[in-house]
Amino acid sequence: MTKLEILIYALLWLSFGTVHSLFARNSVKRVLRPLFGRTYRLVYNLFSALHIGLVIIGGGIMLGGNSVGFDLGRDLAVAAIICQVAGIIVIVASLTQYDMGRFTGVTQLHQGDDQAANEELLHLSGMHQYVRHPLYLGVYLYLVGGSLSEFGVQTALWGCLYLVIGTWFEERGLVAQFGQAYVEYKQKVPAVFPFKGRAIR
Repeated sequence: MTKLEILIYALLWLSFGTVHSLFARNSVKRVLRPLFGRTYRLVYNLFSALHIGLVIIGGGIMLGGNSVGFDLGRDLAVAAIICQVAGIIVIVASLTQYDMGRFTGVTQLHQGDDQAANEELLHLSGMHQYVRHPLYLGVYLYLVGGSLSEFGVQTALWGCLYLVIGTWFEERGLVAQFGQAYVEYKQKVPAVFPFKGRAIR
């Protein structure tokens, strides 16, 4: 990949990170929610999925052809595959911790558009006893495991950077939403990597 191609891919990721984080802000939600009503969450998720798909798949089509693959040897290649599979397992397992109807926005279609009623609850059980963001842990594992080429490394780099920045903004929103309960939760449980083991018993 040339420097120009790397820059273009970085800008694609920047576009996703900026738009996704902007639309997740409460101030923006207050402006847009009256326009979309009870479909806001569903539209937000569909748009985000389309956007990240265009970034990764579109980036791969436009730039991945010039990407050089790495000869890591059998052991590292197997380790990378295991890392990706582990990431997928963690992602799927973490999604089971949520009310998927509410998480995706489908439930809101059959309810009123009251914001408080449509927000996710604070999860303190299951995988959330080990890390505050188990879904992000799975994505980290998947991205790192996919670093088998120049394009894979760039995807992991920009994807992980987005997760770091996005987590910081999300944490601020969660503190604002849940107050002292989330502050105490933060003090007990690590954000992404379960280095404390089971922190809530």
